[in-house]
Amino acid sequence: MPDIVNTEQAQAWNGPEGAHWARNQDRWNAVNEGFDEPLLDAAGITGEDRVLDLGCGSGQTTRRAALRAPRGHVLGLDLSGPMLAEARSRAEREGVANVSFAQGDAQVHPFGAGAFDAAVSRYGVMFFADPVAAFGNVGRALRPGGRLAFVCPADAALNGWVTAMASLREVLPVGDFGQPGLPGMFSLAAPDRIGDVLTASGFAGIDVNQVQAHGTWGRDAEDAAEFLLGTGPGRHLMERADPTARARARGILTDHLRTHEAADGTVRLLSTSWLTTATRPAATA
Repeated sequence: MPDIVNTEQAQAWNGPEGAHWARNQDRWNAVNEGFDEPLLDAAGITGEDRVLDLGCGSGQTTRRAALRAPRGHVLGLDLSGPMLAEARSRAEREGVANVSFAQGDAQVHPFGAGAFDAAVSRYGVMFFADPVAAFGNVGRALRPGGRLAFVCPADAALNGWVTAMASLREVLPVGDFGQPGLPGMFSLAAPDRIGDVLTASGFAGIDVNQVQAHGTWGRDAEDAAEFLLGTGPGRHLMERADPTARARARGILTDHLRTHEAADGTVRLLSTSWLTTATRPAATA
């Protein structure tokens, strides 16, 4: 995999974390797909558009974008080999032919200048080693007037899965979940930070709006607890605890999630995100 500068993230997403997401792609889509339609609507994808999907993972947003541009083409880019393998397999099974996938780092990937009409991302832009450089590279890949739309998490406290994990503080060493401006899931949680990064990257017409969606985390509280504890943050915490603490944590988390069970038993948690749009300025005479 050439041209990688974000080596820490590349290692994670080609290791256990990437394997977990690839193996559980349907579950992660059930968690996040409430943002798909708002994202693609905001990007204004139609007809013959050429679209770049940043951090495409297992490719659900790539495929959905491709269906909106039946005479166009969508490229899904991701660091994770395991997830891209799933993306290619799913696109083939679903018969979505106007997509392709590439393994690479958006910060330095050699996109063609002006190669895309739009770029989108569902939770794929928070982990850049140098966000200004990364968005600058994406901007150069857009044609003049090209559109950028992405979804990223808002404040950690406004996301139900964070509140669920925070319920374990009495038994597990739960720290914070990242700070705006620092690398990590919540690096773009402050809207002013988003504006500053995109302005420095050369974008214009920046618009940041809060959006919310409920995601399904499990078929019941026990299932959702096992899933959350099997994610990267959950595994990290459980590996640092003794068997007694792990058992207590599982019980506490299950009890917390039981309060979020719907009538059919499924656990649904609210996610709060920023839906951001911007444009590459049109060429001037």
